[in-house]
Order: sequence, then structure tokens, then C-alpha cells
Amino acid sequence: MKYFKPEVELLPRKEIVSLQESRLRRLVRYVYEFVPFYRRRFNELGITPSDIRDIEDIRKLPFTLKSDLRDNYPFGMFAVNRGEIVRLHASSGTTGKPTVVGYTQNDLNVWADLVARALVGAGVSKYDTVHIAYGYGLFTGGLGLHYGVERLGGTVVPSSGGQTKRQIQLIMDFEATVIACTPSYLLHLADVAEEMGLSLKDSKLRVGVLGAEPWSEEMRKKIEERIDFTAVDIYGLSEIMGPGVACECLEKDGLHVAEDAFIAEIVDPNTLEPLPPGEVGELVITTLLKEGIPLIRYRTRDLTKLNVEPCICGRTHARISRILGRSDDMLIIRGVNVFPSQIESALAQVEGTSPHYLIIVDREKELDTIEVWVEVLPELFTSEVRSLERLQKKVADSIYNICGISVKVKLVEPKSIERSEGKAKRVIDKRKINK
Repeated sequence: MKYFKPEVELLPRKEIVSLQESRLRRLVRYVYEFVPFYRRRFNELGITPSDIRDIEDIRKLPFTLKSDLRDNYPFGMFAVNRGEIVRLHASSGTTGKPTVVGYTQNDLNVWADLVARALVGAGVSKYDTVHIAYGYGLFTGGLGLHYGVERLGGTVVPSSGGQTKRQIQLIMDFEATVIACTPSYLLHLADVAEEMGLSLKDSKLRVGVLGAEPWSEEMRKKIEERIDFTAVDIYGLSEIMGPGVACECLEKDGLHVAEDAFIAEIVDPNTLEPLPPGEVGELVITTLLKEGIPLIRYRTRDLTKLNVEPCICGRTHARISRILGRSDDMLIIRGVNVFPSQIESALAQVEGTSPHYLIIVDREKELDTIEVWVEVLPELFTSEVRSLERLQKKVADSIYNICGISVKVKLVEPKSIERSEGKAKRVIDKRKINK
């Protein structure tokens, strides 16, 4: 199976835009009537639903921020009464109240269809056994993939996170052909498998559907070499739906956005002015089909660019490039913009280092400093001091060549950087901690 819904996935560009326009007009009428928050925002801007006629008019509409969801916690953004909500999910509340999203039964049906479509594009079929190591529960990753696989007709192994050794045993014993998890956790699985005297290369795995954190092309190459399979990127966020908003196909040339369900814009994160295809900016998403908690022009903070040209695979929906990072995760070091993904790319180009690293940012005498801790491969950690010093310099030079800044590099022993079963923590910014 190459397409899940070819009648939608292969629509000509003009028909995609026409469909988006009709659904956008319906959406603005819907939120104006049923979501007091949006009705107030529309009135403040002096617009009514009748002002929105075509796709260009979306620029007249207000942006929605994560703080808006928190300010209206828990149910103030819902468009339906509680009796129509069949499931609640929530994002992490580490920086305040969590963001709560509610799904009607139709929302869940649409979500399952979109995830199934994404999986088919990634090369998954009903004959696959999919080991899901994303967390289940309030996080959308596990259940989102779960129902998508079932909609496709595949076999689900709902492993969730944790119990890494047991997961490896299940992958081997149940002969999983597809794994869905974060890229950093997959590397951890590969490490632990080797400790157990096993190798994921000897498993039946042929595809990894990896997401929930930014990862570089260089990390993809390392993962594919390590496991000898195909790794594809999937994108989603709980406020919009969960996984399945966009996903790479086997061409691995951008993530296909389900444009019948979402309008994707790229804006300058500082001016909020729209940017043309090909320019990097912040991804803004409008939901076209959600009933429970529809969102207009939601600022994801994720940085990417848009490509509206048809893909070699035949799909005609726009693609976003791999997420560079988040606009609020960008580090400004001595006036230079630096993203963790750039440092990851630099490390991947140096033989002898592992993909496990930590970035420590601090301030000394009003000057920003950055130190990168990187694990050395076991066979090199016991090398003579001079060899390690050369490796240290290679890492620093590689980071300078890609990022344009000088950093202090600390080589640390294997497995000394904490592993995560969810999203990997890459940055410790002591400038914020010490405020």
C-alpha cells in the first residue's frame, strides 16, 4: 500500500487550497459561535466570520499562544460541552499549568485516519507489528500512534516507556518490524541491547517512526547504520492533535502536512509577518477539522520552512523541513544564534564521539559561556591523554565551523550523561537558573 487515502493525498494544489478555504470559512463561524475566547478576540480586532473568504484572509485572524490555553485552563477553550468530550490529554505542566486538549469521538476518528496515513507514507502496512515505546497516558504520543496502527490494521505492541531490557526482549520475541519512539530513546535501546549481548541489527525492525524531539540528519545516519533500517521523522504536538500532523515518506525529503486537516503558515518569529516557501521561520497551524478544541493560527514555536512542490512519492500536500529547533529554545551566545540541533550535527561529524551530549550555558563576568559535554566511545575513553586532547580539539573545531562560536568541550565517559525515556534534555541554561 503506497497511499492510505489517495483521493485526498494526491489532490491537485488548486483543489487543496479550495478545500482549505471552505473548511476555514466553516471554522471561523464555528469558533465565533462556540468559543467565547475567539469571539472576544474577533471583536477586539473588528472582524467577523464574513470577513474571511479566502486563504489569504487568514492573516486577518488572531494568533493563539500556549499561554492562552493555560489562561483558560482547564476547559475554557473547548467548543463543545463536556458530554461530547470522550478523551482528555494534557501536556507537561513543568512551567505552570498544563495545556489541556479534549477530543470528541469524531476528533479521535480523524486523528486515527491521519496517523494511519502518515504511517503508510513511512512504509508501514497492515502486515507490520509496531512496537510503540512512546509514553502512554496524558502524553499524546503513545495512544496517538496506537490508534493509527490499529486503523491501518497492523499489530500494536503497546510497550510505552521504561523497562528498557524488557522492551528489547519484546522487540526480539514478538518480531516487531516497526518501532515508534524518540530518536534518543532508540539509541538508548541500542546501547542496552549491546549490554545484553544482543544487537537490534539482528531484530526484524525495518522502519523507525521517530519524533517528539528535534533530531539532525547526521543523527538519522547514525541510527540507520546502528540498526540497519529506515528512520523517518514524524511531527505533531498535543495542542494541535498529537503525532500525525506531518510525517516523512520514504523519500525523506520533508514531512508531508495533512493539509486537508491543517493550514500551515511560516511567519517571522519576531515580526509575525508571513514568509514565502523556502524561508525558515516559525510554524503556525490552524486546525480545520477539530471539534473539541479548534485552534486558529497556533504559534508552535517550532522553526522550519515550507515546500509546496509535489513530492517524488506523488503526494501533493505541502512539506515542512525537519524541525531546526524551537524559537524559544534558541541560544544567543555572544550575539550568535545557536540551536542544539546544530551542535548535534557538528558532533556527528567527529569520529569517536557518541550521539549523547549536554550543552551547559552560563555567564561569567557578563560574558556568556558555553560548554559541551560529549560522551566518548568506550574504546577511546581509555586512550592516552594526547589522543583525547586531539579529539577534544576536533569537536571544538567542528562546532566552530558549523555554529561560528568557540566553545569549551568536555569529554566524558560512556553512559555518564543521563538517558531519557521521553524527550532528551540537551540544554542546561544556568543563566536562567541563576537569575
